[in-house]
Amino acid sequence: MKKKAGTVPPETPANSGYKRIVLGSLLLDSKNPRLAELGIPSTATQFELTKALWDEMAVEEVAMSIAYSGYFEHEPLFVEEVGDGTYIVIEGNRRLAAVKLLVDDALRVKVKATKLPRSARAEDLKELPVIVTTREKSWRYLGFKHVNGPATWGSYAKAQYIALVHNSYGIELGDIADQIGDGNSTVLRLYRGLMIVEQAENSGVFSRADIKRHKFSFSYIYTGIDYPGIVSYLGLRTKGVTPEKPVPAAKVKNLGNLMLWLYGRDSSNTPSLIRSQNPDLKTLDTVLLTETGIRALKDGLPLGVAHDISQGDERLFRQALQQAKQALQKAHGTLTTGFKSTDTDMLGVAGDVQSLAYDLVEAMTTKTAREKREAKKEKISRN
Repeated sequence: MKKKAGTVPPETPANSGYKRIVLGSLLLDSKNPRLAELGIPSTATQFELTKALWDEMAVEEVAMSIAYSGYFEHEPLFVEEVGDGTYIVIEGNRRLAAVKLLVDDALRVKVKATKLPRSARAEDLKELPVIVTTREKSWRYLGFKHVNGPATWGSYAKAQYIALVHNSYGIELGDIADQIGDGNSTVLRLYRGLMIVEQAENSGVFSRADIKRHKFSFSYIYTGIDYPGIVSYLGLRTKGVTPEKPVPAAKVKNLGNLMLWLYGRDSSNTPSLIRSQNPDLKTLDTVLLTETGIRALKDGLPLGVAHDISQGDERLFRQALQQAKQALQKAHGTLTTGFKSTDTDMLGVAGDVQSLAYDLVEAMTTKTAREKREAKKEKISRN
């Protein structure tokens, strides 16, 4: 049974007394949600974590600030004691990486951060101010700050943190949302999206390391699973508690297909069908509402072609006529200033349009008359 959160304000982590700890006892957090967003494994070494932070998370600007202004005492690191005299930094990893680079010449060379100066304040950086707490006790503060607050993480990092709090600490998703001031169902959507991604990876039908594009666009899945076509294709619940495996076992193959269409696959040189989330994601959802559209996607047809097939000839005919009418109205409205008497080619195009329209009206009239005669004959035969 999931727990209700306590009443500790999010800005007041438990055990919030400042103390100072020597730099060598402070370790970067391999479970940092922002690193997970970059695909850095939890088994990464301290050097690998430092390099990832330097390469991807603008540590340089933090380091330059500390080099010239010193470390601000009112910005303590949040740390969790490991038990062997070391502490994992669960909040403030960029600051810790910056300090380590400023005081360690060899590390700067190894990380290729050679433009950084060696801090003249190195003596002041031998110990840093910290708040000793735990991940579980500090989740409110970190969630308020990074999920829906002033220093927000990316969507995948947010989802990682929400899943940690919900699955590991047993806090209800609704209570997490209340604690961080989420009024737009963001917590639920991010959690459901992450559980689906993890289910896909654990089932072997998807790998984030094998997507066609370098960046994993998590928003494709957590946005898409609110669309009716995708919900139906995956067999997702629309009400009740979200399980840790949201997709029924019978639909896992469909999940693999969906992830392929959303993200592509590098190993098979298969591109993603989504060039732009808007409108391609909605178009994909529309295609998934019909069996003909799904078959078209499975046959490898482009998204636009699959969409046309899913619509059926009757709807496509109606849409084509409406679009032709709108285009002609627009052309008529710009005739005075848009057409010159020397534009004989345009006059020829207009003549072609006239001929096509005449032939279409004739064909429609003939078909209407024929269907009326056939209906009349059928009525007589029944009587």
